[in-house]
Amino acid sequence: MTTTEEPARSEDVQTLPSRFERPPWPPAGPRRLIGDLGGTYAANGLIGLIFSATGPVAVILAAGSAGGLSPQQMASWIFGVFFLNGILTAVASWLYRQPLAFFWTIPGTIIVGGSLTHLSWPEVLGAFLVTGLLILALGLTGRVRQVMAMLPMPIVMAMVAGVFLKFGTDLVHAVGTDAAVAVPMVVVFVVLASRAAFGRWMPPILGALLVGAAAVAVTGRFHPTGSSTPWIAAPMFQAPQFTWQAITELVVPLAITVIVVQNGQGAAVLTSAGHKPPMNVGTALCGVWSLATSVVGAVSTCLTGPTNALLVASGQRTRQYTAAVVCGLLAMVVGLFAPLFVQLMLATPVAFVATLGGLAMLRALQGSFVAAFSSRHTLGALVTFLVTVSNVQFLNVGAAFWGLIAGLLVSRVMESGDFRKRLSVTVSVATIVGRPGADRRVPGSPSPAASAPAGSAAARSRRPRSRRPD
Repeated sequence: MTTTEEPARSEDVQTLPSRFERPPWPPAGPRRLIGDLGGTYAANGLIGLIFSATGPVAVILAAGSAGGLSPQQMASWIFGVFFLNGILTAVASWLYRQPLAFFWTIPGTIIVGGSLTHLSWPEVLGAFLVTGLLILALGLTGRVRQVMAMLPMPIVMAMVAGVFLKFGTDLVHAVGTDAAVAVPMVVVFVVLASRAAFGRWMPPILGALLVGAAAVAVTGRFHPTGSSTPWIAAPMFQAPQFTWQAITELVVPLAITVIVVQNGQGAAVLTSAGHKPPMNVGTALCGVWSLATSVVGAVSTCLTGPTNALLVASGQRTRQYTAAVVCGLLAMVVGLFAPLFVQLMLATPVAFVATLGGLAMLRALQGSFVAAFSSRHTLGALVTFLVTVSNVQFLNVGAAFWGLIAGLLVSRVMESGDFRKRLSVTVSVATIVGRPGADRRVPGSPSPAASAPAGSAAARSRRPRSRRPD
């Protein structure tokens, strides 16, 4: 990624060490905020929002439809993940003067979609609340990095790969059953992702969405319900139900996807760009906002990796926070019009949503396989993957939880040497927010660039290039 440095201003420097990272003081005033904002940062904020509002939304709609949620419930979900998280993104980025894009856990969304086949929606909401409390409690301990380092990343990412796999197979199925809609989307996505210049002109996932919409219109497959659904969001405040089955099945996997997978990825992206993300405060904020979003039926909040990668793709480091502020404000607008968004998406064929979601998850699926099987704990990762994709239930608890347990046990018994090697690794999750500018990836985890959408500036940054001002 192309970034330029400028001398740190005196008020940007935190001189007092603290368990809870303090923002620079005083906050940026309106004059400085407007002065730091520029065309590059506004464009990066818009691109980050477009990515979040295309493929990842298709993931929510696919999970919600599979779980039998009503359009009103899905609109309330989308309102929560955009409007409420948009507020957090704009305010946190402004206070800390660095990009801090908070959205929702995509692997957690897919886990929830599978659980909705045998859990009621109120039970899932109860699990959301307990997950928020767990994340908040962990953030308040100030030991987020140590907890992140406890779980072998290959085993965690094997669970993620198993959860993501269905989106890959659904993509293939859509191409086979509805080629008129799916094939043009795949072709355009591949073309735009194949050349960096094409990706700069239009993000591949956006190109796939536009071509897919044209294909749906040409084939006469757009069938709106005709109901008088309001365009402006009316969030549904829904009462949770607490059951041991839902808590056991969902809380631990959801918390892991937030703290280890998503927050770890987001922190790695920001650290490689020279920022110092506030991990303890960020985790606590994820817990608080997860409690708030669960009230309107939205999955847990996290520090996202791909969106932050787009926000730091270019420009001066000390001005990149304005891209996140723009992204947060635009996300609030999307959240306000969530019912219209859901109505339009649900009026399209099933293959359109499946293809869009599958294309959006391709890079994430690739990265999870690489992280799971390229270094240590490979047998434990394989067991985790197999148990997760089997969809087996034991004691009424879903496969993602048992996949983690089985993989950890197998790896501990049969790959004990890999656990000893982990103790000697100098670069780990515990140092993920260390010296700025260094790539502090966890061994075996996907690089920040690999987590970015195909064709994005962050993904193209893997090629060596000279550092120059914009």
